[in-house]
Amino acid sequence: MTKRKPLTASRKDSHLEIVLGEDVAHKTVSNGFERYRFDHEALPELDLDEVDVSVELLGKRLSVPLVIGAMTGGTERSQRINRHLAEAAEQEGVALALGSGRVVIEDPSRAATYAVRDVAPKTLLFANLGAVQLRLGVTPDDCRKLVERLAADALFLHLNPLQEVVQPEGDTQFGGLVERIAAVARALAPTPVLVKEVGAGISARCAALLRDAGIAGIEVAGAGGTSWSLIESRRSGSPSKAALGRAFADWGIPTAESLQAVRRVCLSLTVIASGGIRDGIESAKALALGADAVASAFPFLAAAERSAADVSARIAQFRDEIRTACFLTASRTVADLRKATLRRIDGVAE
Repeated sequence: MTKRKPLTASRKDSHLEIVLGEDVAHKTVSNGFERYRFDHEALPELDLDEVDVSVELLGKRLSVPLVIGAMTGGTERSQRINRHLAEAAEQEGVALALGSGRVVIEDPSRAATYAVRDVAPKTLLFANLGAVQLRLGVTPDDCRKLVERLAADALFLHLNPLQEVVQPEGDTQFGGLVERIAAVARALAPTPVLVKEVGAGISARCAALLRDAGIAGIEVAGAGGTSWSLIESRRSGSPSKAALGRAFADWGIPTAESLQAVRRVCLSLTVIASGGIRDGIESAKALALGADAVASAFPFLAAAERSAADVSARIAQFRDEIRTACFLTASRTVADLRKATLRRIDGVAE
């Protein structure tokens, strides 16, 4: 068994500084949603007030199919961010994914930086852990304890092989992970275990492996948004690692492509679309292409540095845009939106 490298607080805060202060988005690859366009319905035959964009996700009702994506944890700064996110999620009725909880497993005293149940008692809350840690000593029981400590409703295991390759402290032991993910899913049942990428997407092959491992769902986290390869290249002290990160800055499957590939393979699993989704119009397209919900992180990060009220305002903007997209496609509900005509720009109906 390979010993885990300790996770430092400075790494968490350096990630925040880079994301907030530098341009680390994919440069030549987009999330792919610009290639799709809804048919506009000038006579929707319903009132805007009749549009209901609420959905059920993993047994909890959301006012809008939105998950505030995993960002951070483990430091005083991230504690403030997480509490602002949680307060807004509770007020607005959306889900929240916490940042990687590896630090909690290594140092339980830092669980307070993730503790949000007191301000978000009803929120659908996801704990989060790097799947590669299952090769480095983390056990299914550790995963269960993490979920319990954070009072989470579900667990994300994230896959980030590209980030780990470029990261100076990266862990790249990804062999044999499918069996370990399956073991976690069995051990935590009936608590849902989902798997997500962090910005390079999930392929059909990967989705099939995960489906057969018995997980509850997948968040695709495709290419087109934040590039963790580029982030790690910026903080690398090694010229070779920095060059490697720049070379792979645009690596990955665009979100729209990954979403459709995963949905075709995982007909009965929960599928969450993420990866460069910045507004409600792209969210509506993702829902029409098969997502049960969408996740977005970057649009909420700067707001969370300021206040819960600013996060609430960004959530409200997403909700208004999704409702308007429903109204303009004659869709009374999100289920109706999935039946709306969404065309590729080349004219091929999806």
